[in-house]
Amino acid sequence: MMRYLLLSIIVLLWFGACKSSQKVYRKKVKNTVLTTKVPQTSLKVTKSKVVILKKSNPFSALSEPSICINRSDTTNLIAGSIYDNVHVSNDGGKTWTNSRLQSHLGVFGDPCLASDKFGNIYYLHLANPDNSRGSKEFLSSIVLQKSTDKAKTWSKGVAIGYDNTRIQDKHWIGIHPVTGELAVTWTEFDAYESSDPNDYSRILFSKSTDFGETWSEPVKINQFDGDCMDSDDTVEGAVPVFDERGNIYVAWAYHNKIYFDKSTDGGKTWLAHDIVVADQPEGWDYDIPGVFRANGMPVLGIDNSKGPYHGTLYINWSDQRNGTDDTDIFISKSTDGGQTWSQPKRVNTDQTKTHQYLTWMAIDPATGYIYIVYYDRSRYTDNKTDVSLSYSTDGAETFKSMIVSDKPFKPFKSAFMGDYNNIDAYNGIVTPIWTDLSFTGISIKSCKLKSNF
Repeated sequence: MMRYLLLSIIVLLWFGACKSSQKVYRKKVKNTVLTTKVPQTSLKVTKSKVVILKKSNPFSALSEPSICINRSDTTNLIAGSIYDNVHVSNDGGKTWTNSRLQSHLGVFGDPCLASDKFGNIYYLHLANPDNSRGSKEFLSSIVLQKSTDKAKTWSKGVAIGYDNTRIQDKHWIGIHPVTGELAVTWTEFDAYESSDPNDYSRILFSKSTDFGETWSEPVKINQFDGDCMDSDDTVEGAVPVFDERGNIYVAWAYHNKIYFDKSTDGGKTWLAHDIVVADQPEGWDYDIPGVFRANGMPVLGIDNSKGPYHGTLYINWSDQRNGTDDTDIFISKSTDGGQTWSQPKRVNTDQTKTHQYLTWMAIDPATGYIYIVYYDRSRYTDNKTDVSLSYSTDGAETFKSMIVSDKPFKPFKSAFMGDYNNIDAYNGIVTPIWTDLSFTGISIKSCKLKSNF
């Protein structure tokens, strides 16, 4: 009898241990409570929060940071910020050096950094040949500069999509995971901030098959043109990605919706009818208390790993569907090449009516895990702001969140925080980067995290 009692106790203890090895996440969606069991995982900061560059004047330009992990040497991190800053670490983010990017074509902000598997580093930015910044008549083009020596030196620059009668803006790059081919998408304005109904904005695409040396003639890929006011009815925020077969996918925002397009022949032809991914209530250009300008432009990503969610497309954005006093971060996914999309899922795991905004997403090509960084006010009743990171290891079914900034800051409307932050992830290394603003100055900060999944 005692033997059976002991056996029963052992079985009960074993069953209890198995139950405790899983954590239950409860998330309320409308009136339904969804319960999902996932294995416990963790993400830890392996390097303390680092101030990469600080300026004592909070009104000076030091924002819109972008970062990449060198795919051939993960101790080599490269970042940029407006207008022409280059930030380099050769010890995995412990220390950084800062310099200024130069090009005969000019350097005019909107930095975008990326690395291919061969270790080439690409720095895209705007150029303003007429040097007339601040004028509605200024012209701009997109420039790519490349480094093959871990950002020690840079090429002189190649112009992409230059048109001496129009303005190019808000570009981003995608890289073929196998061949290293490059795709760039951006917005072209007939005339920036023009209210003339005959002036339009459009999404353009160009491709390089020789590591950025030459570029194809830009082609328009969007079905519906926008206005030129640089607001909700402007087509903007295009981000391209490749899958390993060379298919190219692009998403952007326009007229309170998220749009998607794709090419299955390397960019030669595109869908005749753009696919609507989701509504974006209040549009992509919304107000955040204390912030000069904020936006919810979408970020497109793809799982090119060998994991269980291989080939899944994800779009991450923010909007105010829950009220203008409650901005949230969302994600939708497609498992059929973008033909259909899941209902938007809220990423931030707080239960408050506060603002989470300026999101960016990275998908680790080694694991398929999703990492999303954003500003977060969920712990405060005023404008104090943290930087949070949400991550998913199960194909965006569930998310965990953590604060990655060392202390909150309080922005103010007279200082420009930029239109985006950024994050990169590679082989378990995660590097969010953000603008930190206070009355004592403005700084670019980052941290390095490591998954132990």
